[in-house]
Amino acid sequence: MAALHYYSSALHSLFTSHYYRTQFRPPHRLLPKASFSSSSSQDQSSLITRRQLISESAIAISVSPFVGGGKYGSALAAEEPLSEWERVFLPIDPGVVLLDIAFVPDDPKHGFLLGTRQTILETKDGGNTWVPRSIPSAEEEDFNYRFNSISFKGKEGWIIGKPAILLYTSDAGETWQRIPLSSQLPGDMVYIKATGEKSAEMVTDEGAIYITSNNGYNWKAAVQETVSATLNRTVSSGISGASYYTGTFNTVNRSPEGNYVAVSSRGNFYLTWEPGQAYWQPHNRAVARRIQNMGWRADGGLWLLVRGGGLYLSKGTGITEEFEEIPVQSRGFGILDVGYRSQEEAWAAGGSGILLKTKNSGKTWIRDKAADNIAANLYSVK
Repeated sequence: MAALHYYSSALHSLFTSHYYRTQFRPPHRLLPKASFSSSSSQDQSSLITRRQLISESAIAISVSPFVGGGKYGSALAAEEPLSEWERVFLPIDPGVVLLDIAFVPDDPKHGFLLGTRQTILETKDGGNTWVPRSIPSAEEEDFNYRFNSISFKGKEGWIIGKPAILLYTSDAGETWQRIPLSSQLPGDMVYIKATGEKSAEMVTDEGAIYITSNNGYNWKAAVQETVSATLNRTVSSGISGASYYTGTFNTVNRSPEGNYVAVSSRGNFYLTWEPGQAYWQPHNRAVARRIQNMGWRADGGLWLLVRGGGLYLSKGTGITEEFEEIPVQSRGFGILDVGYRSQEEAWAAGGSGILLKTKNSGKTWIRDKAADNIAANLYSVK
């Protein structure tokens, strides 16, 4: 299942795929084979900034393919229905910004949606309907938490937020326990990944990676220093723009094997980390334009998005600085995220409702007009 997170000043909604559904519902919600999020401004400089933007609402779903070109040939403009997305309206205030979504592996119809203003929504019908969820342990203080990331492994789940808060469940989210955290963590927690029984990895926007194997009561640092400290030591190593590094990530993504790729806050270079390495490894960008986002393909290679709408795929698999541009018709709007369902099928989403699909490992992309009439950016695919 996939989902688009769509924010509107009048109505908040989520796009998900009705591919697995037995019947089509009216277009008041969109759900595809992947997940997407949207906000209303034009292409933004960072994922965090984009999430702060609100858009006007619209609910039309229209679909038609486009023809791709370039050296990869043309995508067939067949009369193939691509309306695999359905829009879901959500019971939240207009000022709330959605940030992450996850479903329980042991119960795929049971999921959670996170956002600002301590927003936690829960579904038990595969995303058809969502209801607000209250967690008493997160409401004991006078903080207005921003819940950034959620992850499940089996029935165990984790939620992190800002100011620093960590929640843990061992029963698929029926109950949540507050786990104490040190106030001295470097940076804000932006990502968490459930990795096994009582185990998880947590990442801050300054590059700290922590690992726990006992329900979060003890955390071990996986890197020896923050990214800023690493770059201060290696500023003369030939990494363009490292001397201007502001100390935080723009985006960070993890591969199933536990490798990380992160984009610097200015988008002028990127960093990688593999289990066992003591430090993040900085890399020069291989393209002229600044990087918008990076992540991992299903085959273990990298995808790279640049500001202004460019899409690049790495040559081969693993960590590399060699990328090849892929022709896409983004109508001049930036592409903000890519999500893979298999080695062949992936979705890309971006500014002004841009939604693209590939069935051949990214060689050609077909445009899906499902969100064209929504004045918003689609910024996240899951």
